[in-house]
Amino acid sequence: METPPSESDDSSSVDGAPRAEVLDEEILNSGRKRKRAALYSLPFLLLGLGNVVLILSWGLEPLWAFALLPPILFCTVLTYLVFSTDFLEGREGLQ
Repeated sequence: METPPSESDDSSSVDGAPRAEVLDEEILNSGRKRKRAALYSLPFLLLGLGNVVLILSWGLEPLWAFALLPPILFCTVLTYLVFSTDFLEGREGLQ
């Protein structure tokens, strides 16, 4: 099946800027966003892993420490995704 000419045209984007420029700008900004996301999600991970170590050092059953591990990792990944994709960007004026 052939694609329509408007979909296969790589020279322009929706805004009229060349696709290569848009992609280059997106790639340049994504590295900064990923670094910021990693820096913001690192405290969640360190705090959670510190709790796991603390529970293990108290001598409780290791099952309790490893039961806390999935929610800690989930929150860390969720934090990383929110900050790396700018999920809340442009919502300052909405109330």
